[in-house]
Amino acid sequence: MATAVIRRPSIEPFTPLLKKPLPAGRPRAWYITHNRRLKAMRLAIALLDAGVYIPSKATNATIRTTAIRIGIHPPSDTTCRLVRTFIRQTH
Repeated sequence: MATAVIRRPSIEPFTPLLKKPLPAGRPRAWYITHNRRLKAMRLAIALLDAGVYIPSKATNATIRTTAIRIGIHPPSDTTCRLVRTFIRQTH
């Protein structure tokens, strides 16, 4: 017989994971792409939390405004395209 397990929410506040250094010895382009993907993922999550679920509604202006709101430098056009790609892939 299966029993249901009821989990209680944690009392402690959320603590982010510790950051590890990036691996050494990769080409410079790898680090640029890696950091661009991380930034785009943060922006995509913030937009989804704000209710922007359709890539056509995530204009460059909307993405840049969201970046300023969450404390990230405004992204380039390439990063904005990547954000729309991430939003498109979630649905």
